[in-house]
Amino acid sequence: MGIWVQDMKTTIELPDDLYREAKAQAALRGRKLKDMVEEGLRLVLAGTHGGGRQAPEPTLLELMEDGIGIFDSGVPDLATNPRYMADYGRDENDRGDAGDR
Repeated sequence: MGIWVQDMKTTIELPDDLYREAKAQAALRGRKLKDMVEEGLRLVLAGTHGGGRQAPEPTLLELMEDGIGIFDSGVPDLATNPRYMADYGRDENDRGDAGDR
């Protein structure tokens, strides 16, 4: 004798605009709205930690905060020397004498 599993039916309340947008997207994708709702719930539940909301992805700056300034190449920042920045952003034809370095 096999195991019989029945899907649970439930009612959810959605704002009208969200319902219309979801229904339209489902139709465009050739899917049923209930399938999209199921997929969305599974994605949210898979991404939560300890039942709370998923933490936002850290920015590159946040990831690199501990590493900023730990290397000293011995070469001063070229941007602080006006000579190196004299022709910055100019086309080679517009450089004049500055491009002859």
